[in-house]
Amino acid sequence: MRVEDAVAYPEGDLTLATATRLLREGEAALEQGCTAFDFSGVGEVDSAALSLMLSWRRRARGMGRALAFRNLPDSLGSLAQLYGVGELLQD
Repeated sequence: MRVEDAVAYPEGDLTLATATRLLREGEAALEQGCTAFDFSGVGEVDSAALSLMLSWRRRARGMGRALAFRNLPDSLGSLAQLYGVGELLQD
């Protein structure tokens, strides 16, 4: 995951198979001062992506910072609505 100007850019699939690695990378990005995650480079997603996002948001709030999510794939937005967490992922 690359980080530029306080924005983290996860790339590839955000699925159960990649969740552990991406959780660590996202937490490292937050430690570097990341305030947003841009999903424009994300491919396939499943419910693990929602878990990642909620974990990253919880970590950021624990650091006293807000966290934004940008360019969410439509499929991720649909999953968030299905699980009833769409409002938790808004800026």
